[in-house]
Amino acid sequence: MNNELLIKGKAAKKAARVLATLDTATKDKALITIAETIMEQEPIILEANDKDIDAGRANGLSEALLDRLLLTAPRLESIANDVKSIVNLPDPVGEEFESRRLPNSLQISKRRIPIGVVGVIYESRPNVTIDISALCLKSGNAAILRGGRESAYSNRAFAQAVRLGCEAAGLPPESMQLIESTDRSLVKEMLRANEFIDIIIPRGGAALHQFAIDNASVPVITGGIGICHVYVDVAADLTKVIPIAVNSKVQRPSVCNAMDTLLVHQAIAPQILPRIADAWAEHNVEIRCEPRALTILEDHPAAKPAGPDDFDTEFMALVAAVKVVDDLDEAIDHIYAHGSGHTEAIISEDYTAAMRFANEINSAAVIVNASTRFNDGGQFGLGAEVAISTQPLHARGPMGLKELTTYKWVVWGNGQIRP
Repeated sequence: MNNELLIKGKAAKKAARVLATLDTATKDKALITIAETIMEQEPIILEANDKDIDAGRANGLSEALLDRLLLTAPRLESIANDVKSIVNLPDPVGEEFESRRLPNSLQISKRRIPIGVVGVIYESRPNVTIDISALCLKSGNAAILRGGRESAYSNRAFAQAVRLGCEAAGLPPESMQLIESTDRSLVKEMLRANEFIDIIIPRGGAALHQFAIDNASVPVITGGIGICHVYVDVAADLTKVIPIAVNSKVQRPSVCNAMDTLLVHQAIAPQILPRIADAWAEHNVEIRCEPRALTILEDHPAAKPAGPDDFDTEFMALVAAVKVVDDLDEAIDHIYAHGSGHTEAIISEDYTAAMRFANEINSAAVIVNASTRFNDGGQFGLGAEVAISTQPLHARGPMGLKELTTYKWVVWGNGQIRP
């Protein structure tokens, strides 16, 4: 095993035992200190991020990836505020649930406990370093993080801020540790470091997720690949359609909950599609259309024929695939055929249609009459998120504090023995 991973793995395991026993007030004090340290370290963090951005441009990163990587003073303030918001969330650790007394008078219950050491492998977005650190601390977990080389300087600056904050609050500085080596072989070693890591969460593209699935012996929770859809039903309120279609696509196109595919009922497509296209054109959205949509938009300068893979693509850019469908059934069938299980939205004033969509779509989040951009830990009131899980496991959608806990059975007796 790589020496850095070995040393940090042992330290994380030791820190996890301390974190698991901390009271809420101590953890909240650490979070506030970390948020304050981020703002105190703003010049250092932004200078480090400038180095990453310069290197990214030199290496030909796309504008979408550069946007994911970019830190600004307002974004930094938002990240610090997200940390502070976690202070106001209930601490799940120690919660007793499903308590009952058995006929033999044993008192039995489940108690929430931290998972232990959470390993996260992620790519461009340096804010992940802070989001994960804060959520892991509040939920009593230690963390070992391995970010991408494109955000190496930013990640180190954030990790230093977390370390300083932990030390100032009296927590083990090893509570969150960053693997600084960019050696790709370390990723596989993390995936098999069962001795030190209790769960792995990969955050990145499809290739990273598949690599984790294929190579891990540590349990893995995957997600975050977003091929997200908005379906405009025949009963849609047309005053809602354009704001939702624009916000879902352009508010921040480089993130996983941005819309990739717009599906429109054939009865209203001639009326609403040109208006959507015009609204998108103000934001330079390229529109890739299947034949029926292209017939409607054939004179629009942003419209072009869809390629064979466009309906299976997470664009992470100002690009949208558009398809005209016969009805709700075809929209649902399309989502099952091409979706990634992330976020799907319907715009409809027909309660029956909306309920069918909500009941039949099995994605991590189903949204009625609102933007796909709401599938987010902060927007759902979780403070932040470790990842957005698309697996059919205990954790689906944004993974917040409760999703970073497991439980143990606690049994109280009074001398009972098993017959």
